[in-house]
Amino acid sequence: MPKIKPPVRPGQKITLTISGQSHTGDGVGKYKGFTIFVPMAVAGEQVEAKVTQVKKTYAHARLKQLVEVSPERVDVPCPVFQRCGGCQIQHISYSAQLESKRQQVMDAFARIGGLDHVKVHPVLGMKDPWNYRNKAQVPFGGSNGQIQAGFYAVGSHEIVEFDHCMIQQPENDRVLQQVKELVNELAIPPYDEKQHRGVLRHVMVRTGVHTGEMMVVLVTKGPHLPQKKRLVKEMRERVSGLVSLIQNIQPKRTNVVLGKENRILWGEPVIHDKIGHVLFSISPHSFFQINPEQTEVLYDQVRKMANLTGEETVIDAYCGIGTIGLYLAKDAARVLGVESISQAVEDARNNARLNGIKNSFFEAGLAETVMSRWAGEGVQPDVIIVDPPRKGCATQLLDAVVKMAPQRLVYVSCNPATLARDAAYLKERDYEIRNVQPVDMFPHTSHVECCALVERK
Repeated sequence: MPKIKPPVRPGQKITLTISGQSHTGDGVGKYKGFTIFVPMAVAGEQVEAKVTQVKKTYAHARLKQLVEVSPERVDVPCPVFQRCGGCQIQHISYSAQLESKRQQVMDAFARIGGLDHVKVHPVLGMKDPWNYRNKAQVPFGGSNGQIQAGFYAVGSHEIVEFDHCMIQQPENDRVLQQVKELVNELAIPPYDEKQHRGVLRHVMVRTGVHTGEMMVVLVTKGPHLPQKKRLVKEMRERVSGLVSLIQNIQPKRTNVVLGKENRILWGEPVIHDKIGHVLFSISPHSFFQINPEQTEVLYDQVRKMANLTGEETVIDAYCGIGTIGLYLAKDAARVLGVESISQAVEDARNNARLNGIKNSFFEAGLAETVMSRWAGEGVQPDVIIVDPPRKGCATQLLDAVVKMAPQRLVYVSCNPATLARDAAYLKERDYEIRNVQPVDMFPHTSHVECCALVERK
């Protein structure tokens, strides 16, 4: 069969109509039947674009001019939007963002799972889709003795500085600016990743939205932190709400922000925040959802799909610090959680004690390994909750689910593609996906979270 030559080449100028948005937020169109991705283009627009990269089945192009403008295109309030890699779709109206995310989920089920009959509800969005992030993680760098702090530019490690991030809690922005000023005053050297030298690599700020407690984590290349005493004194005076000031040591040449070692410079090792009725302690390494308002919306959907009466045994797989399992514990007879990170399991147990929850049990280990063992031991859950990473559930875990034969599986997913793949696998084993409820956890980005109900036939 002869190879089909792409109808475009790098540098070529083309005109095309944008028919939709990709899962990364780019505009998608066809040129002579060939798929073209155009960042910053909006569905419904006709654009002139310059081809930048050509692959076998698709190409990328740069937007040069709008020929016809979509009514869903809006003015962007953020001055660094086009350079910063934090948001991808601020230039699209919020209602169109939600519809695009719903379409993304439906396309994943149709194309990847072969499940085009699945009912996908409209996305549950926010009344005010700004200032929602309770955690900021900002790289520090600099040249000529001047500290830089900001987010990385798209596709690079160039730092884009900002005064106010439109999707961050305002308190996070305030503290980051205070830390930047103080680091400049004390002449603490920023980290140079090319030379692998310097001191301050990142600053992480976490805010307890319901408690007002604040944690600041200074990520350093090594244990030495210049001007430590004065730094602590000034931070305590300047940062209102500060409960925890921690030094994290990351000595490796890596993009992983946090190292393994934490040293408490002042205050507590954790801060606290609530999801609904449950209080959680949060350490620097804790996975805690970054949008507290929408987390409660998502977990209420999980509760609705789990349909608990108080008599059920519930398994919470990939449980992290126990957020979903403990949120549901009052409605279940018992909750069994499993998580591969041992510190997270310890946090889950502490959170159960913190809330006086006595019907939960958490075990450290790979979810697929522990679940397979439980299945072999005859554990029979009525409901299983899974909340896997982006790569989805391990096949071994899905096989354990089938062997345990719960009536209901509630699948929480941050990646529609792997959710659709796993749903297709379960369908072949007599589990039918009933409906999917997307939740907009990350407005103005291309990400979408889903909660899906899967029932045994």
